[in-house]
Formats: sequence, structure tokens, C-alpha cells
Amino acid sequence: MRILAHFNIQMRLSSAESLPARGGITEVCAPQRPTYPRDSLSPSVVHIGLGSFHRSHQAAYFDELAQASGPRWGIVAASLRCRQVVDALVAQDGLYTVLARGSHGESARIIGSLIDCLFGPDDPLRLLAALSDPRTRLVTLTITGDGYAAPGPRRDPRHWTVWDYFVEALARRRRSGVQPFTILSCDNIPANGDAARNALVSVATGRDEVLARWIERTVAFPESMVDRITPATGTEEEGYVQRAYGVEDRCPVVTEPFSQWVIADDFCNEKPPLDAVGVRFVSDVKPYSLMKRRLLNAGHSALGYLGALAGHRWTDEAMGNHAIRRYLEALMHEEIAPLLPRVPGIDLLSYQRSVIERFSNGAVRDPLERLCGRGSTKMPAYLIPSIWEASRRGSQRDLLAVALAAWIRYLRGTDLTARPMAIKDARVEELQPLALKGGSDPRPLLAQRDIFGDLIEDGVFVAALERSLAELDHGGVEGVVSSIASATSNAA
Repeated sequence: MRILAHFNIQMRLSSAESLPARGGITEVCAPQRPTYPRDSLSPSVVHIGLGSFHRSHQAAYFDELAQASGPRWGIVAASLRCRQVVDALVAQDGLYTVLARGSHGESARIIGSLIDCLFGPDDPLRLLAALSDPRTRLVTLTITGDGYAAPGPRRDPRHWTVWDYFVEALARRRRSGVQPFTILSCDNIPANGDAARNALVSVATGRDEVLARWIERTVAFPESMVDRITPATGTEEEGYVQRAYGVEDRCPVVTEPFSQWVIADDFCNEKPPLDAVGVRFVSDVKPYSLMKRRLLNAGHSALGYLGALAGHRWTDEAMGNHAIRRYLEALMHEEIAPLLPRVPGIDLLSYQRSVIERFSNGAVRDPLERLCGRGSTKMPAYLIPSIWEASRRGSQRDLLAVALAAWIRYLRGTDLTARPMAIKDARVEELQPLALKGGSDPRPLLAQRDIFGDLIEDGVFVAALERSLAELDHGGVEGVVSSIASATSNAA
């Protein structure tokens, strides 16, 4: 019973009656379906990077917009890396299921905002035509941070990067007198709008300096902050959707109820009225991005490394460890939140509570292995800037030292019971020998200034980091947390 065009979906909801409760889910209701005419959607948005996060986040917002305001802003979605998800979505007419799971149960929704899906390397001209189409007003990106290291221009369209496509499409629009599209990065990297601008202008300059100057002058690259925890899904979720809802869906998405999107109000073409469905347009995204990176993302990393070292496999399981939960609450409240600027419209204390609640969500089981990946990229982006800021202000850094020590200890490749762990990091062959060589001495790793900056010159912090590493080795996660709590109590 595949999802078919025009919602020819056969539901077997009676099968849900025999399903056991799962993560607090006790009732399954029919999925919400699009009520707008999908054939009236206009190809107004091109999205690059057709992963689970886009489908749980941006595509869901545009689906809500079509429900609320009428079908106008349809999405042409493309992947440059993975043909499998494109093939699955094409077979389903672009329709798929989003399962939002939380403490109050599960809701299912069929998303209809994708009006076309394509794999760029198979048909570059088709993607180029979509980008050049005057109806395309906005281009969104979820290509991960690695996608912003722009190489030189490539001649063969089958091997084009996203920036090659954009340069050619914008050149065609310029020659035809067509207004350029806005380029909206939805990747979780600092100043993502500037990152997109720099990558595109770099590639454009290698081809045509006049075009590059025109892009800098006329194309808008608004910064954005996106947030919705979305673990990878697989065959288990596919089987669940079929049993529970009677829908054969080859690419469902499981996510949390929480969703947030903040966008700088800076567009060079028509702006979608996403504020009608909860998106916040602001003059400055930086306070929101800083809040998310330093609280949620840094907290996620600390949870991943401490949980993995303690032998846990899942986020909710690790949050059930009282020492880890207590540590994360203290880390955010005592050492990170005081460093943040005021965030308009946000109560930081309530935000911290929501982060703890989201991490503890047993209905959306996120593997710690995913949280631990790419530490050499994440730590300098999420955690280490708080250490630098605390150093500058002369404020407390002992809890931050524990999080960094957990990553360094994780790089040795075993948990605290000496069980092997697979380290997923592009720099593992470089960093792991340094972590093993140093043991409880962090200095061999701290010498990598492209990651740590000048932290090695901060003797007080290096000593705190060394103590945390030794305490992890001898007292475990509970020991290091108790040690910090005791030290803080004595200092008070």
C-alpha cells in the first residue's frame, strides 16, 4: 500500500490495536494528510540536500504554509550524493510520513510540499533548469558543514558541486534579466549565510570576476538557525509505519515535536510568509544561533561523549544516568548560559529546561554514536568558544573542562571499561595517537591550534583539564561529576 498521488492511501488502523506501547506512545491515530490541491503548488523553492532533517523541518514548514495559506510555495528537492532517497520519493509522488514522538504520544503527518525530486548527477540540466526557472525565488541548503569548502570550478556537470550549479544558474538568470534567487543556508554552522556567500563567490570568481561581483552585490544570503532533533531512520521505522498506519513508506522520518526556525529578514526575491506558521524573521540571527550552538549542540556533544564512556548507547539511556543529567543541567546553567547575550523573545532558563527534556525523550531514541561523530569539527564550533569566553571573563570553566576531557578520553577509542569504540572523525588517524600518547596529559592534543587555539597557554585551564582526564580514568563519569561538585561546594 504505497503512498500514491492524490492520497489514494488505504489505512489499516485496526492493526494498531495490537501494537505495544512504545516510548510513552499508547494511541495511534490516522495520519494528517494534505488538504490543499498539490497540483496547484508552484516550484518556488529549490532545496539541495534531501536528508531526513530537511524532510522533518523545512519541508514540514512549507507543508504547513500550504495548509494555512493555500498552495503556492512548492519545493523541488535535489540530492547530489544519495540516489536512494530520491528514487523512494519519486515512487511515492514526493509524499512521505513524519512521525513526531514525545512524552504525550505520537502524531503522524503526510507531507505534500515536495513537488519534484531529482538526483543531480543523473540529470544536471534538469536541476539547472529548476534553478534558472523564474518561478524559483528561494534556494535552501542542508549540505552539512563540509559542503562549504568550495573547490575550484568543475567542467563536467556530472561532478559539479552545489556552488557550480548556482554559478551557472545565476549567470543564466543575469543574462535573461531574471531576478536572482535568495540562498538560504539551513546548515548548523556559525554565520551560515556568510559561509554560503564566501563559497559561492569563491567559485564564481574562478569562472568570471564580473559575475562574482554581481553575485556579491545582488544575491541575498540570510543567516538562519534551525532546530529539530531528527535521528536517522531505517527499515524498523518503515515496518512500523506500515503496521500502525497501513502505509507503505520507504522513507518515513521520525522526529521530536519541537521545531524552531529563525531567519534573518534579508531577501533579494519574494519572501515566503513562513511567519504565518511559526518561523521568526529577525534583524539579527546571531543571538539565537549562539544560544543553540552553545547550549543544545555543546550539550549534545557532552552527553554523547560522557554517555559513550559510561557504556550507554542511546541519549535517553544516558540521561537516565543521574550523574550525567545533573552534570548537563549544571554545565548549561552555571557556565554556559551566563556567557550568552540576551536573546529576544527567549527565556534562557526555560530553554535550558526544554533541552534537558528533549535529550530525555525516550520516544525519539538517538544513538550516542551519532552525537560523538565529527568531534574535531563540532568541539571548536560548539564547546571551545565558551571556554575562550569564560577565560576572557575570568569565570568558572571546570564543567567545560569535563566536557572537553570526555572528548579527549573518547579519542583513545575505548570506553571506561576498556571496551573498543569506533571513532568517527575525519581526523582520527591524526588525533587518536596524540590522545593515546598523552593519557591524562592533554598537552599533545592541545598543541593542535587549528582546533584549540591558544588554550595550551592557559595553565589554569590545562591543569583543570588534566584533573578531569585523570578523574575520568580513575573515578569514571560519576567520580568526575562528584569531584567537580565537591570542589565547587568547597569554593563557595
